[in-house]
Amino acid sequence: MSTFEQQEPRWLALLRAETQRSSMRAVAGRLGYSVATVSLVLAGKYPGKTDKIAHASMQALDSVRCPRLQRSLTIQECRAVALAPIPMHHPLKLGHWRACQHCPQRPEGDAP
Repeated sequence: MSTFEQQEPRWLALLRAETQRSSMRAVAGRLGYSVATVSLVLAGKYPGKTDKIAHASMQALDSVRCPRLQRSLTIQECRAVALAPIPMHHPLKLGHWRACQHCPQRPEGDAP
């Protein structure tokens, strides 16, 4: 099997990880799909196109709720603020960055 065949799309990996973390029923409810649909997609047996469930998965699972901004941010947006060097040039950005340093949802890793 080639490397390309071994890697699944990000949305599918997020969907699979979230169903393992919580439950298929909970994830299906968050996405607005039936448990059967999510099950078929994860098994690779969904008979239709998966573009709509892929979009729903990315919207629901590839984001975090920012307590500072009181809105959802993509994982990339969250990482860009939390893992960036300290922004000494802008008081509002500095306040957000400081809040990120103590946030329970702070991502791990190196700066983007």
